[in-house]
Amino acid sequence: MTFSAEQQRDLKVQQGIRQAEDDLVSWIQGALDTATYKKPGKNAQKDKDKLEESQFRNLVSVSDTTSSPEVVKNFLRYQVGRGDKWGRGPGSLAEHIVNDIDTNLKTTAQAIAKQTESGDLTAIHIELIRRYLGYGARYLKYLNDGQTG
Repeated sequence: MTFSAEQQRDLKVQQGIRQAEDDLVSWIQGALDTATYKKPGKNAQKDKDKLEESQFRNLVSVSDTTSSPEVVKNFLRYQVGRGDKWGRGPGSLAEHIVNDIDTNLKTTAQAIAKQTESGDLTAIHIELIRRYLGYGARYLKYLNDGQTG
């Protein structure tokens, strides 16, 4: 089977994205471990106010329905405006995610685009964002419900 130059480039892009997955997981887990946001507490009232996986999955859904990193950041900022479950200000989970989108994920997308000679930087960037947020939703589920103790 022979692949066109475009198909070969697309395969290389997907390989580059897969190779970046360990970094994506580390970055979002680090954010969830260190940033300030509403985490599960020791009583039912506090747990009622925690950041839920469904709220995180809403952010994942937005990333799945857009090709714009700015739309994802806009939705996250909208969520911050509705309440403080994502945290607010410097050190918050929301700001950590926005910073990762603007720095780590963008730099990785640029490197993949350069390495693969792909001109579609935005498509690579949004795919990295989608995976990063998806891994975050999984890890938040673990933090909220999967830890023993």
